Amino acid sequence: MPMFNITLKEGASPDQLSKAKDEAKNQGGEIKHEFTLIKGFTVEFPSDRVTTLETNEHIHVEQDGQVKTQ
Repeated sequence: MPMFNITLKEGASPDQLSKAKDEAKNQGGEIKHEFTLIKGFTVEFPSDRVTTLETNEHIHVEQDGQVKTQ
C-alpha cells in the first residue's frame, strides 16, 4: 500500500487531528509516523480509498515519496 503524509490545515484543533487519525485507521490505514512539530502523520493507506481522506476539509493529503537533491 502507498504511504501518504496527512497534515492539518492552519488553525485545526487537536481534536480534528485525532478524528483524522481515527478516520484513516477505520478506512484500512495504518499510521506509520506521527509528526511532533506540526499536526500530522504518515499513514499507509489503500490508494483506491484515499479520496475519503481528501474530503476532510481540515487536512491536506500528499503521497509520500523520495526527495532528491541533484
